[in-house]
Amino acid sequence: MQCTAAVITVSDRSAAGERDDASGPVAVDALRAAGFACDDAAIVADGADSVEAGLRAALAAGARLIVTTGGTGVGPRDLTPEGTRRVVTRELAGIAEELRRRSTAEKPAGMLSRGVAGVVDGSGALVVNLPGSPRAVASGIPVIVSIAGHVIDQLGGSDHS
Repeated sequence: MQCTAAVITVSDRSAAGERDDASGPVAVDALRAAGFACDDAAIVADGADSVEAGLRAALAAGARLIVTTGGTGVGPRDLTPEGTRRVVTRELAGIAEELRRRSTAEKPAGMLSRGVAGVVDGSGALVVNLPGSPRAVASGIPVIVSIAGHVIDQLGGSDHS
């Protein structure tokens, strides 16, 4: 059975139609290439409320892996982690730490990402925040894909392997 993934781009300008979404399609293409069923990226405005609503909509649609892009920095409206924390029931700090480590190795500003990762008990879903740059998404998706199946299996009650 093919696992369903969703990508949510968090950007005021893309949500307003002022800028094309450059990072969402990168994530969607990579997830499809990894075998996930994944619709085109949804776009929501910056802010904790819109991120929470986007995540809840993706969960209601059956997504078992949700990747967000954007809103993880230190700008006043960069509140993706805060919205994500309203939805996840248990954080997986190691995923976010590895994503920051890899991003920082490529560019020192990578350490400014405040992205989080966690699971949603009951839905059996993994949620991971990535920065909004296409480059950060391209380097982060392989990390997510490498562990997503295992996490989703564990959430479904599978034994450790």
